[in-house]
Amino acid sequence: MSWSIRKSRLGENVAVETSEDPFRRPRWEPPVLHMPMGLLLLVQTFQTLFFAVRHCVPLGVLGGAAWVVHVHGWLPVVLVVMALIVGLTGWALADRASFLRWVGWPALARCRRTFVYARHWEAVMTMTGLSRSRKGREYLPTLVRVRCRATSDLVLVKMLKGQTPEAWEKSAVGLAHGFGAVLVRVRAHKRPGRVWLEFVRSDALKTPIPALPLLEDATEVDLRAVPIGRQEDGSPWLIRLLGTHVLMVGATGSGKGSILWSIVRGVLEPMRAGLVEVWAVDPKRMELSYGRPLFERYGRYSSDPSGGMVQLLEDAAADMNARAARFAGKTRTFTPSVEHPFRLVVVDEMAFLTAYCPERDLRKRAESALAVLTTQGRSVGYCVVGAQQDARKEVNTLRNLFPDRIALRLDEDEQVDMVLGDGSRDRGAFADQISSDPVIGAGVAFVRLETSPDPVRVRAAYVSDDDISEMVALAVPLRPIPFREAA
Repeated sequence: MSWSIRKSRLGENVAVETSEDPFRRPRWEPPVLHMPMGLLLLVQTFQTLFFAVRHCVPLGVLGGAAWVVHVHGWLPVVLVVMALIVGLTGWALADRASFLRWVGWPALARCRRTFVYARHWEAVMTMTGLSRSRKGREYLPTLVRVRCRATSDLVLVKMLKGQTPEAWEKSAVGLAHGFGAVLVRVRAHKRPGRVWLEFVRSDALKTPIPALPLLEDATEVDLRAVPIGRQEDGSPWLIRLLGTHVLMVGATGSGKGSILWSIVRGVLEPMRAGLVEVWAVDPKRMELSYGRPLFERYGRYSSDPSGGMVQLLEDAAADMNARAARFAGKTRTFTPSVEHPFRLVVVDEMAFLTAYCPERDLRKRAESALAVLTTQGRSVGYCVVGAQQDARKEVNTLRNLFPDRIALRLDEDEQVDMVLGDGSRDRGAFADQISSDPVIGAGVAFVRLETSPDPVRVRAAYVSDDDISEMVALAVPLRPIPFREAA
């Protein structure tokens, strides 16, 4: 028994006897929410309709088929089934893309959700540590949706309260083995508390891709989306050149040349029309020299103290500054023209210019010119495409000035984050696991764009020596070497 002080109606303090223990722990009771009757009826109506569509309609179809068989025999059912098969087959042959979109992939997604993911969901969640137990009750993440594509499945998962995408990234290997996938990538969802899991079923990039066909009209080439290969989902790999800079890093034999020559091949028609110029820097004098008649300027390493390659970069920086002064106050967007063409500066083995060149003065000049181009050149029609082997920051201090980056086969797993940014390998960019077999792994890479932190697996088309000779014959049929060489 205890007493509490309360105020009376007259405002006086009155001692009131109460049976509550003042030292007892407070007990929280949830508030009682009363739903309006109209809203309750509306919710129940929608639930009933959903149940009818999902369960009663299929049962009605089966019942109707059974009645038809009972009254008319099996012949009408067989004819309807055959007509349905013929119709679906004709649809698939006439427009395979729409058939897969509306019939093929949804059917495969339903089957894989039932027989692969839902069947093993509880076991895999438990063994990978993504489930939680509290007071004898087990809580599992919710399998929301499954979408199928040609070589991968996209699984939408509702995480448990308090879980983060990083926890799923750490369990990616276990998830891949648990559901029989080659690998798993974790994608962030726009809605908090959910993640996309990309289960790769098969490698769509294991075979080399031949050189892409040349376009016949320069107006068909979009410098913001130049096709140079294929993505893992089968769609074209479109690389952006206008308005960005591109850095690619890969070990020896990883296929950097495939990307460089695919880019040049992709802009060949604008080059012929005078809308694009390619300035090439080739320290090795082996990769780009085979097609140097294609280049407006070509720089190679020599013992000349003036430094041909460095002079080319300084000329590009000077021309870029002059163009910027000309456009200042007149326009904010760049459109390629014959008078002011888009200039693509391709630098092979860029680490030689920034770290390995024996002349210290040339290294400083090259680094300064590259810094000017990468910080100011995007808005006035300049793009630097750099390639190198070493991913270390001390080798290339300018790598943060390249918005778009490509990681080909790398030697160590730490190098993946050096090239693509922190956390890229946890998101599925396993560039260190790309095969060293040139047939399987040459040209295979992971791309991280400026607009998205999620890496995308791609493969560049292989441009052979015959393809380069064809490009030279098409671009410069009258004069064999129309370039200005900075030797």
